Amino acid sequence: MKRIAILGLGIIGGGIARNLLRKGHPVAVWNRTPARAEPLRALGAEAAPSPAAAARGAAVVIDAVTDVDASRTVWTGEQGALAAMAPGAAAVECATLTVNWIRELHGLAAARGIAFVDCPVTGGREGAEKGTLTLLIGAEEDALAAVRPVLEAFSARIFRFGPPGMGTAYKLINNLILAAQILVTGEGIAFAERSGLELSLVAEAVQAGAMASPIVQAKLPFILKRDFSDTNFALRWMLKDLRYGLEYASEIGLRLPAAERICELFAEAEARGWGGQDYAVVAELARPSAGERQDQG
Repeated sequence: MKRIAILGLGIIGGGIARNLLRKGHPVAVWNRTPARAEPLRALGAEAAPSPAAAARGAAVVIDAVTDVDASRTVWTGEQGALAAMAPGAAAVECATLTVNWIRELHGLAAARGIAFVDCPVTGGREGAEKGTLTLLIGAEEDALAAVRPVLEAFSARIFRFGPPGMGTAYKLINNLILAAQILVTGEGIAFAERSGLELSLVAEAVQAGAMASPIVQAKLPFILKRDFSDTNFALRWMLKDLRYGLEYASEIGLRLPAAERICELFAEAEARGWGGQDYAVVAELARPSAGERQDQG
């Protein structure tokens, strides 16, 4: 089995590591907060003191940190993973980042003879735990073919959108659509509540109607309960992705007025102290007493 390194042990990285260990891969892990590596050490992972130490000798290095700054830190510099990887190894970036940084990272990897796979994911905590993530790939076909057996150990579906950067472009589009649905669902529930409608009946009708996308069905119970403390994907990270998406749209000469307003509203929600809660908390903006909520994240 190939030795795999995992950098970043949040919901996604931790789930990927556990699935690879279950499939019998030797796994080295690194996390900025070392304590997060302890449960994985108990399952047989090697805990490394730096990204470079984790990556040394690994056939595939998978990153799942939070943003561009964190990604740059774990890949580059003397203690970064690229410095320790051998030519012929593969770098897989699973974080949702900017298209520009993904393309730059691809160039840095290629200069060292390292294959690169742009691989943002969807599926959240459940997908990470069960190994059923959906992978949104930007990669050359041969690079994807080389790492596909490893990727299949923690995913159920793999979509290739083109060369590096295109997986990230699609992920930014995906998250914009998710954010819009949850924001408008929250406004719809506030509208129904103020109109005096029975919310349990409204929920039943919504779930029976054409607007009941999988994400609306998943988040509606939490919107009705007004409980967002079980964070599957924090609002601050959705806001980060919305900003990255608008940045890329601007670069390609596209204005997205609805997306701009959605981003402003997510920023308002973060300013209210909700950044650590699940991003569905944005639904509270239209509800009475929204300003009384406190960040539970």
